Amino acid sequence: MSKGVDGLLHDKARPGRIPPLPKTVVEAVVTRTLDAAPPGEVTHWTAPAMAAASGLSVSSVQRIWRAHGLRPHQVRRFKLSTDPQFAAKAEEIVGLYVDPPAHAVVLSIDEKSQIQAPDRTQPGLPMKKGRCGTMTHDYQRHGTTNLFAALNVLDGSVVGRCVQRHRHQEFIRFLNEIERTVPAGKLVHVVLDNYGAHKQAKARQWLTHHPRWTFHFTPTSCSWLNAVETFFAKLTQRRLRRGVFHLFVALQTAINGFVEIHNRAPSRSSGKPIPTRSSPPPKEGTKR
Repeated sequence: MSKGVDGLLHDKARPGRIPPLPKTVVEAVVTRTLDAAPPGEVTHWTAPAMAAASGLSVSSVQRIWRAHGLRPHQVRRFKLSTDPQFAAKAEEIVGLYVDPPAHAVVLSIDEKSQIQAPDRTQPGLPMKKGRCGTMTHDYQRHGTTNLFAALNVLDGSVVGRCVQRHRHQEFIRFLNEIERTVPAGKLVHVVLDNYGAHKQAKARQWLTHHPRWTFHFTPTSCSWLNAVETFFAKLTQRRLRRGVFHLFVALQTAINGFVEIHNRAPSRSSGKPIPTRSSPPPKEGTKR
């Protein structure tokens, strides 16, 4: 009122936004995060520790890390293969998956060892609105079992066998079981890892007595190339991780039942048939 019209047209000055941090301060935080070790007997930086070391607030450190994509609290595990024939072996196995030979069966074989039969010490509470299901962290173990599995890469079906041990004797018996299921006249290409039982002398002798079988070993530290690992992951997530087994036999029954249900509607990950080298594409309006 005292300034009249000029007081209405010109607003009073207000404090502006918080001035951004100097570029040198931001670079110092980023450099310290990447290169310097945190003080004390700790392995990685935290936002409070960096704030105390750099004289900034915790929110300022978090904004700097977020802007530069830094996550000191996270870590990813890895392991590189040191196999000198990695490229050749990987190309051979991927070729079997993508373009399998005609009149042949491609199997991915591996063992899932030491599968426990846990029995929770107390019954869990059921899931309800606003609360997930619960289970106790401790359990009583009623023995372990080992699963031999062979995944048919062409149609996704699985042949499984639960055994007490996973030696070359059990491996050979499992190969004999598969031999009885594969139709005569078909070649058998097997993808498997470098476990000792697979390369044992008697296993190699069995391979010489069955000339239609061919073993393709994955490179070292490359279990991800074995397609049956996807089935093992599905078995663990859908049946074993939350399973409660009061008897050892119940564990084997559950595994065999899971394999049986899986084989009722087996499917590959892509959901499309794999073309073979010698078979032409189907004509329109016909069924393969």
